[in-house]
This record gives sequence, structure tokens and C-alpha cells, in this order.
Amino acid sequence: MMGEQETYAALDVDLHDVELEAKLDKTWGSRPGFWRAIATVDHKVIARRYIVTAFVFLILGGLLAMAMRLQLSQPEARFIGPDRYNQIFTMHGSNMMFLFAVPVMEAMAVYLVPLMVGTRNIAFPRLNAFSYWTFLFGGLLLWLSFALDTAPDVGWFAYVPLSGPEYGPGKRADLWAQMITFTELAALAVAVEIVVTVFKQRAPGMSLDRIPVLVWAMLVMSFLVIVAMPAIMVASSTLILDRLVGTQFYNPALGGDALLWQHLFWFFGHPEVYIIFLPAVGLVSSILPTFVGRPLFGYLLLVMALIATGVLSFGLWVHHMFVVGLPRVGESFFTASSMAIAVPAGVQIFCWLATLWAGRPVFRTPLLFVLGFIVTFVMGGLTGVMVASVPLDSQVHDTYFVVAHFHYVLVGGAVFPLIGAVYYWFPKMTGRLMSERLGRWAFGLIFAGFHLTFFPMHILGLWGMPRRVYTYQPELPWAGLNLFVSLSSVVLAAGFLVFFIDVLRSWKNGLPAGPNPWKASTLEWATSSPPPAYNFRRIPVVGSRDPLWSDADLPVAAGMRTDRRELLVTSIVEALPQARESSPSDSVWPFWTAIATAIMLIWSIFSPWAVVWGSIPIAVALIGWFWPKGTPEDES
Repeated sequence: MMGEQETYAALDVDLHDVELEAKLDKTWGSRPGFWRAIATVDHKVIARRYIVTAFVFLILGGLLAMAMRLQLSQPEARFIGPDRYNQIFTMHGSNMMFLFAVPVMEAMAVYLVPLMVGTRNIAFPRLNAFSYWTFLFGGLLLWLSFALDTAPDVGWFAYVPLSGPEYGPGKRADLWAQMITFTELAALAVAVEIVVTVFKQRAPGMSLDRIPVLVWAMLVMSFLVIVAMPAIMVASSTLILDRLVGTQFYNPALGGDALLWQHLFWFFGHPEVYIIFLPAVGLVSSILPTFVGRPLFGYLLLVMALIATGVLSFGLWVHHMFVVGLPRVGESFFTASSMAIAVPAGVQIFCWLATLWAGRPVFRTPLLFVLGFIVTFVMGGLTGVMVASVPLDSQVHDTYFVVAHFHYVLVGGAVFPLIGAVYYWFPKMTGRLMSERLGRWAFGLIFAGFHLTFFPMHILGLWGMPRRVYTYQPELPWAGLNLFVSLSSVVLAAGFLVFFIDVLRSWKNGLPAGPNPWKASTLEWATSSPPPAYNFRRIPVVGSRDPLWSDADLPVAAGMRTDRRELLVTSIVEALPQARESSPSDSVWPFWTAIATAIMLIWSIFSPWAVVWGSIPIAVALIGWFWPKGTPEDES
């Protein structure tokens, strides 16, 4: 009888709000101190670390881009030598793709998805902590190699045989391949967490047709990561084996095939574009309804377009290989696929335009960046249809036309929505509003600077300027336009400088935001800003796609434990409550496991025996991670 009373007392039933918050703070909160900070598994803390780290890598990658533009601002410049330029070129691409674009989008998912589906933490929170430390160590490895003048110099795509043992002596290509392995581990871990969180931890009543479009976008993105990442994993692993063990996967003289690398790399590389773009679609679809004051037009069409884009993205990779001499029939198929994927993208654009048309837009900074995204991405999409044509692509493939297209799609399709998302969710993360005045300046400078920088590159490409060169002759007609591009890049950099100044200023001195400063409709705005460690005092119950607009007094579910970390598990389709599940407590073992993994991967660059001996500390760390602690919570 006493046990039943104690169990009942540990539930949130009939507890006053203040008493309930005190109990939940004690159960879910992390104690102060260095090792406690290392051990935390709060998805919000880890996501903020991810976001800050990714933006630091963005700044570093931007500085490398400025260095390249300085070198190309005039013919036969001598600011940077050819070897260092190759390192900078490789570092810029690898940094932006593997250390910024994909991680920052996954970080937004780690922060927002649990809040938007109404749960208290992400699935597998210790794995989430491990993923961050792995990502951090991989980034530090890459930048340490650059500081020591041993950075990769084979391009962010590392084509063989140039990256193979014959033409790539030393350890530069090995460092690149192992950096890829670090990011593979981190990205796959986050993808698994997002899938499980969305399918099994949604708030009661949040059926599949009530999931926010952003959550759908992050779910599709996670499936793309799970399917596409093994391809680059195989590619980087076989490259390491060729270089360190003496296998011949890419040596045609001994039965290998150099084109195998391109097939493996681009089977990952083109879905990666949509791994970056699809979350941006979700960000836009969350910001837009708030500032037009009406629900999103074409919810079902948008969700179907997201899924169609994810499926079609795996049928496009060969359009990166039109100039390698593939059969014409195959090229025709991939041309058609490359053009077909414009259809779901067009559906998304028209749904957003219809939402704008039917509403009353309030032109705040987040909406400005959304509008800038729509304009920029449409322009990038049009050039994408152009390079899907084999005859045109054969002429412009290795020119600056493709550099311009690539940046229009990725910067227009990812960075504009991302900055708008920072302005939109910054109040939720910090409890402070960013400056509207500085935000408008940042948007104006970034939008103008971007188009002035990258649009002329289309012309340079049509004039025949090749990409991946560190200088050019003065008699060629590229000098004036290159100088214009380099000067325009200063405007773009100034816009980002204003943005970062605004972030730092607002972090401490921004106006207090309140729980829902934008009057938005989704669940993350139903809790305080910033949210407590447990996210929600009581788990919300959802009755529509826009619960905060349709329910003035949001209903909640009771009966959750307060003396241990506990999550509500719901059914996949209808989100009906099924069980209460313990959520793991804070632990330092993910940190030690990440360190052991990093030691093994870095050591393996110098000796294949590292895989054998390095597995021992990893096994020890995993034993500590999963060792039973005597309570169901700690054994989760």
C-alpha cells in the first residue's frame, strides 16, 4: 500500500504548477560544473553547441573564400601560392559542406523537433551527445591540419586517382577521408534520433496529418542521411584502404575503376544537396504562416513534394558525370530525372506564393529572408535545369557557371532560410529578440552582396573561365569581372558581420521576448522562452495542425512521473498514448567514447593496426556507457 502511495505521489496528477516545476527541475535539470556540462544530454543544450560550432566553421570558411577572392581579384596575383590555394579551396568546400551545411540543419532539427512534437527530450539522448563530440573532433582535426600546413589539397570531392596513393603522397588525403568518417558518424546518429522521435514521441493527438511541415522536412532529411551516408562511408573507407593497406579499388591497371569513386561520391553528394535544402523548406513553411497570419496553403501538397524530392534525389547523381563518357541512354535518363525534380520544387514555391497571396504579410526580418530565399532559389533552380542538359553541361561543366549555380542553390536554398530561422527562433532559444533595424541591414547587405558576387560568375563561366584555378593570364577577358566579384564579396561579408554583431548584442541585451512573441501556431511556442530542461510542464494534447491558433487553452495529458526522467510513447499513425518510457540521465561516457573513437580514427591515418588496438578503449567506454546502474532509467 505504501508503494502505491509513493508511486502516486511521484506523478504529476493534482500537483500545483509551482510544485510540479520544482520537481521537474530537480529531475531533468543538470547541476552546475564543468563535468556536469560535459555530461548533459539535454537536446537544447547540445543543439545550441552544434549551432554555435557550425557557425564558427561558417566564419572560418567565409574567411577562406575571401582569401580565394583576393587571389583571383587580378591576373597573375601572387598573394597565395598554388599549393596553399589548393588547400584553401579544399578546406573551403569541405568545411562548408561537411562541417557547416549538414550539421547546422541537423542541429536545428535536434533543437526544434522535440519541442514541435511535444516531447521532453530527443530519442537516444546520450547518442545525441556522442554525435556532437564526434562532429567537433572531426572539425578540429581538419582545421588543425590546415594550421600545420598539411591540410587536404584534393578538392572537397577528392577525385581519384589524384587523391590515390600514386598522385596524392603524404597524409593530406587521409586526413580528408577521416574527417568524412567523423561527420558520417555524427550525421547518422542524429538522423536515427530524429526518425525515432518523430515516429514514437509525438504528443497525443498529433497524427501524421497534423505534424508540422518542418518536422516532416526533418524526417525526410533524416531518411536521406540514413540511405545516402553509407555511400560516402564506403567511398572514404575504400580510399583509405587503397592508400594505407594497398588495396586497388580505384586502380584500373589492377582491376579497379576510377569512375567507381565518382558514382559512390555523387550517389551521396547529390542527395546531400537535398539533405541541406529540405530542412530549409521546413523552415520557410514554419516562418511564412506566422507573418501572413493564416495557415499554410497546400499542406498535403507540400508534404508530398517533400517526400517526392527525397525519392527523386537518388536518381540524379550522374548529372555530375555527364563529361566522363557514359552511355548516351543513361545520360538521357538522368537528364529527365534532373528536370523532373523541378516539379516538386515548383509545387513548394507556388504553395508559399499562395500563402502570401491569401494572407496579410508583416514584413519582419524573418519574412524578408524567406522572400530572399524564394527569389534566389528560383534563379538557382533555373540554371539547374540548364545544366541538366547534356550538351550545355558539356560546355560549362568545369567553368565558373557551375560555381555560380552551386552557390545559388546552396546559399539561396539553405543560408537565407537559416538566417531567417535564427531571427525567428532566437527568442525561443535565448528569451531575447534580435534587432529589427540591424536585421534589415543584414538582409539588405547579404542579399545584394550575394547576387553581386555570384551572378557575374555565370558570365565568367560563359566566357570560359575554368573553376579550380588559382590564377589566370592578363590577356584573358576576365580581370575586370573578377575584380568586381571580389569587391562585391566584401559587401556580402559585411552583411554577415552585421548579422553576427546582432546575435552577440541581442544574446545579453535584446528585448525580452516572452513565450510567443510572434503569435505563432506550433507547439514550441507553448512553453517558456527559453524552454526549461523538461520542455513542457505537462505534455500537450494536439487537436489540429495549428494547435496554438485553434485552442485558446491548450489541453494537456497528466500521469507522468516526476521523480525520474520519463517520456510518453505514442503510436506511429494516430499518436495514441501507448506507454511511458524512461529517458537516460546525464553521462560523461558519450564524451569519453567520442574521444576514444577520435583517437582510433586519427591513429589509423598512420597505421592500420590502430583499428585493432584502438577498438579496446572504445569497447571500455561503451561498457561504461551501457553498464547497468541499478535503475531502469540509467539502463536505458
